[in-house]
Amino acid sequence: MTTAPIGILGGTFDPIHFGHLRLAQEAADALRLAEVRFVPSGTPPHRAAPSVSAADRLAMVQLAVAGNPLFRVDECEIGKTDLGYTVDTLTLLREEAGGQQPLVLLMGADAFLDLATWSRWHQLFELTHIAVAYRPGFPVDTWQSRMPQPLAAEYQTRLMQQPLAVHLAPAGGIVVVPIPALDISATLLRETIRRGASVRYLTPDSICQYIQDHKLYTGD
Repeated sequence: MTTAPIGILGGTFDPIHFGHLRLAQEAADALRLAEVRFVPSGTPPHRAAPSVSAADRLAMVQLAVAGNPLFRVDECEIGKTDLGYTVDTLTLLREEAGGQQPLVLLMGADAFLDLATWSRWHQLFELTHIAVAYRPGFPVDTWQSRMPQPLAAEYQTRLMQQPLAVHLAPAGGIVVVPIPALDISATLLRETIRRGASVRYLTPDSICQYIQDHKLYTGD
């Protein structure tokens, strides 16, 4: 008897949008996940500081996932003031879940191609599987030509031809999952708001209302 995996989707969520939510839903359906945990970051090491407070980003993620029984929010990282590394977060989640529970870290193809720049990235495979979401029409076969050699070697060794194989082991594999091409980014939302335009239909209405009520991303 296998245990359904737990999906993990980290990010600054600055702000959260339909691209994040659809990636999580597509991965949950394709991999038959028990749940997807959204893990808002505190102080990310690979990018500039978020535009709004941790409290606001957390509140928006909580609003966005409300009503979906597959989604939950994990606050293990949001309160950190020092740099938050994914390997440390996953170590905590692994300790919580136990040694046999399959975990699946969800990420986009662009993030995966940068994986070899992450702190202690080889250790990730001891803690979790990795599911790489890609847009249909984006040739998976071209990834290896863009990967640094160490990542390409891991990809070739760990790629699972059957995505549901993530149910059979707690960690160590790589799977690829096609998702619809939702060309939405948090940067697009922030720039749209600064122009004074609406972000409706780019993010849930509850997030639009929260941004408006709290006057976020206006550049004031």
